[in-house]
Amino acid sequence: MYTVKYYAINHKSPVVEFIQQQSPKEQAKILREIDLLEEFGLFLGMPHIKKLKEYNDLWELRIKHSSNIFRIFFLNYQEGVFILLHGFQKKSNHTPQSEVNKALKILNKIK
Repeated sequence: MYTVKYYAINHKSPVVEFIQQQSPKEQAKILREIDLLEEFGLFLGMPHIKKLKEYNDLWELRIKHSSNIFRIFFLNYQEGVFILLHGFQKKSNHTPQSEVNKALKILNKIK
């Protein structure tokens, strides 16, 4: 079993707020994927998780519900501990650089 933590500043987590903005069914699907990450860690593999090659420590949790695609960026913080950084709904084939930059900004605060 692995540990999943939610990055928070001033008692607010960007990922928790993102999840709360989704419909109940989407929330359930997102939380199920987070549970899978907690259960299997990096062994979960594709299509559930993917390392962003351009960025050393940045990974994405990949969630699909119906026609909606969600991504949650996370940090493999230390052996068995993952920190969820930022979530968004993907609306195109490419991940917007602005979303990656938000996750990198949080990542740099942690380091």
